[in-house]
Amino acid sequence: MQTIRFQNSNRSFYLTARQRVDEYFKTNNISKYGNSGMVIKTIFMFCLYFIPYTLIVSNAFTSYWLMIASGLLMGLGMSGIGLSVMHDANHGVYARNKNWNTLMTYSMYLIGGSPINWQLQHNTLHHTYTNVSGHDEDIMAPVPWLRFSPHDKLRKIHKWQYLYAWFFYGLMTYAWMLTKDFVQLVRYNKMGLLVTKKTTFGKELFKLVIAKLFYMSYTLVIPMVFSNLPWWLILTGFCIMHFLCGLILALIFQPAHVINETVFPEPTPTGIVEEDWAIHQLKTTSNFAQKSVWFTWLIGGLNFQVEHHLFPNICHVHYKKIAPIIMQTAREFNLPYYTQKTFWQALVSHASLLKQLGRTPTLA
Repeated sequence: MQTIRFQNSNRSFYLTARQRVDEYFKTNNISKYGNSGMVIKTIFMFCLYFIPYTLIVSNAFTSYWLMIASGLLMGLGMSGIGLSVMHDANHGVYARNKNWNTLMTYSMYLIGGSPINWQLQHNTLHHTYTNVSGHDEDIMAPVPWLRFSPHDKLRKIHKWQYLYAWFFYGLMTYAWMLTKDFVQLVRYNKMGLLVTKKTTFGKELFKLVIAKLFYMSYTLVIPMVFSNLPWWLILTGFCIMHFLCGLILALIFQPAHVINETVFPEPTPTGIVEEDWAIHQLKTTSNFAQKSVWFTWLIGGLNFQVEHHLFPNICHVHYKKIAPIIMQTAREFNLPYYTQKTFWQALVSHASLLKQLGRTPTLA
């Protein structure tokens, strides 16, 4: 992979924004880590996931419709754990106590994924090279009939992606659970990224195999053994859970970067991105539904993606408070601060760009 460098000779915007954000926490005597609200949210999300599971295993559910409802609730809980707990923990900001933070990173295993793969894909590659084709894996289409970047090959089938992409979003965690983690681990080992985490391929492969066996055992085998429900009904609930979770995750992350307003910078042949890293984040990232308190709470503050990308070392419970600081600073430096008023507007913008990406080789 080509080495990418940003033009960081003038970092005035970021240094000013960081100084003001630091001053906010200092003045208000607030920790940048999670607070009691984070604990309450964690309990809620785990209950949303594990209470229906417990009821299934204990034979409290005896009907088809209750199993379907359980799958839906567990899908919401699964996405909630990913968005509101695992995400902050893997950024190291769930709690000041490192042991608690590390423990919460393991919640990734409970929803079928790998913490180290997430850290490398999301923290290292996505946060550093946002919307840079070939480097940001969040815009690397998982299948050839999807196109998320104007620098990727245009195929005839892409003409209709704005209609069918939503179905494939729902399949995201299936691939994550079954194959993606293994493929990523091999790739990251070849890229030399595992060394940066002070680990080896053999060690991580062993952990991954054990984690997958554990996940499949407790989500499928145990319910099929202990529940009186037919195996096909349990499998149906499992599939509903994963489809809903995958759809939710995609619908939160995609409108943050793949919309009409954001850009997809292409490095020079020598690997130079002609922007400061922080300005690059502003131009490739967008917020949405910032005024919705309940929505912000449910999705782990990830509708404040601008704040998250500039300050991933701050827990999401603080994003709403620091957002006005970032917005004002961006305006002072005559820089964009993209935001969609509602979640629906963000989805419409994403669909619009999917349609454009499916019909034109490049963007205007």
